[in-house]
Amino acid sequence: MENVTLSVDFRQPNGKIKPMHATNNGPVYKFTEDQRVTNLDAFREAKIPFYRLHDSSFYATYGGEHSVDIQAVFPDFDADERDPASYDFTLTDEYMKVLIFAGGEPFYRLGSKIEHWPKKYGTLPPKDFAKWARICEHIIRHYTEGWADGFTYSVRYWEIWNEPDGAADDADPVDKKCWGGTLAQFCEFYEIAAKHLKACFPHLKIGGPAVCTSAKPWVESFLSYLEKTHTPLDFFSWHCYTGAPERISALSVYTRRLLDRHGFFETESILDEWNYVSDWVGQAWIDSLKTEVNGKGASFIAATMLASQADPVDMLMYYDARPGAMNGLFDTDVVSVLRPGYYPFRMFARLWSLGRSVPVVSSEKRDIPADVDSMEQIAGLEFAHFDGGVYAAAAVSPDHSSASVMLTHYRDVESCEPVRVRLSLAGIPVGERAKLTVRLFDEKHPDVVIAERNFASDTAALEFDLPLFSVMQIGIDPLTRLV
Repeated sequence: MENVTLSVDFRQPNGKIKPMHATNNGPVYKFTEDQRVTNLDAFREAKIPFYRLHDSSFYATYGGEHSVDIQAVFPDFDADERDPASYDFTLTDEYMKVLIFAGGEPFYRLGSKIEHWPKKYGTLPPKDFAKWARICEHIIRHYTEGWADGFTYSVRYWEIWNEPDGAADDADPVDKKCWGGTLAQFCEFYEIAAKHLKACFPHLKIGGPAVCTSAKPWVESFLSYLEKTHTPLDFFSWHCYTGAPERISALSVYTRRLLDRHGFFETESILDEWNYVSDWVGQAWIDSLKTEVNGKGASFIAATMLASQADPVDMLMYYDARPGAMNGLFDTDVVSVLRPGYYPFRMFARLWSLGRSVPVVSSEKRDIPADVDSMEQIAGLEFAHFDGGVYAAAAVSPDHSSASVMLTHYRDVESCEPVRVRLSLAGIPVGERAKLTVRLFDEKHPDVVIAERNFASDTAALEFDLPLFSVMQIGIDPLTRLV
């Protein structure tokens, strides 16, 4: 049995807990009670902070083909973009109301869902880039300034397009699932849209473009163009599907270095699509879908969140909370039924609620080069995870009255021996007396309390076996406070 030693000193916070538990899409809910089956309360309990509106129009209850995408909200591109009658906001309004009602903040993707079919509709380059930008301007005004009988919601993030790098310039048009044009066309398009929207809304975050991966020449060319043309980029969004949390960590390091190299020092780095995928074709793809909805997939979720808390990435947005094949959180037929992947989100929300991040010092060594700075390095890395596969993060409240540690044992294997964990805690917030509560998620324990103890000391040492794919959370609270 392997041994891992972890130590946490709650007197040494080092920043904020980041929103690692955001999702693509949000609750299924209808304001009328007719045939209502909902997961709204589950989203609230998990305190999901942001909902990215991408691929939303695949799902009927969100509004289907009449929602979110530009071609749905503004169906006739030749119409007058200044006229409220040119817009069809009805079903997107309803979906936005649900998201706000659930307590999170929409993260609006301006563009189109992915189109896998042979004929393309919303993914073709707009025939007038400047007009497309003005259409988006009025959509933003509708949701943030009340234009066209709209709303004054707090919607800070507006993302221009999705995965424009998905196919080469000379690829078959059928294979261009997200952007039907060239790199040069997209650079011009993004420049026009970003400059217009940022001029209209200097207080909002305008960014994108949600690339398939940051480690490719396409991205280097795109950022070089933005740097040369002084195009604003409040946030840079990118995607990663893998079975190795270390690959996400390495890409986080690479992406931050890439942005800095092009002068985008203040630009947020947002991983707004991620999930477990070992391959996209054949049996490996089928096996990936099965993993996403089981205990291994849940542990991967926890490992990625916990590792990313220490990495140079500002937000994670899991793909996807929309009912569908890649939803590891909720049953896709009866959405009120929780799948294993939901529980790490709820557990991480406890760290998020405490607010202040605390370093976890581990005896394990991560296999990520400190100087990873090239696409070749990323491609050549082989990820063996931690020696023992234990990932952890910790948090403490601003008033130092409550604290928590969350950890999981994950490896991209199907079975292995448990790991012996020795956890040392210092600077424990005790006040008069405190309660230590241990919660566990595994096949038999869906995030339930398995142990409690009271104590009045500012230090503690715990030793326990952590089986593969289990997720544990240790909470420390005053006796008068519920955990």
